[in-house]
Amino acid sequence: MGVVGALAGLVLAVAALAAVVVLLGRAVLPAGPAEARGSRLPARRRRAVAEAIAGARWAAAHDERDGVTRVLLRRSCTGPDGWPLVVEERVLTTIASAAPDWEPRFTEAMAQARFRAGYLNAEDAAG
Repeated sequence: MGVVGALAGLVLAVAALAAVVVLLGRAVLPAGPAEARGSRLPARRRRAVAEAIAGARWAAAHDERDGVTRVLLRRSCTGPDGWPLVVEERVLTTIASAAPDWEPRFTEAMAQARFRAGYLNAEDAAG
């Protein structure tokens, strides 16, 4: 019984270890094909996303990438999950971050972006 009991304990320990590995793998690895991006959402969720996107508004924005400031027009809304959802992003202009005239160019570009965002929002509201 001693050898059989030890063997049974070893089998149980290996099975428990395998279960832990599977659970950790599911938590760490990306979703499988059934949960992959692009799979169909349930109808209720699709409606919620469509309603959120319908309420998206344009706004001026900016960021910096690789030493270049980008002035953007960004159409975004609050998604059904409460997080910001960027629907569309357009680069209005770029300015080298080290440019000696960066500040006046940036200020003018942001003013243009705000004007353009207001125009696009009015255009969307008009239908």
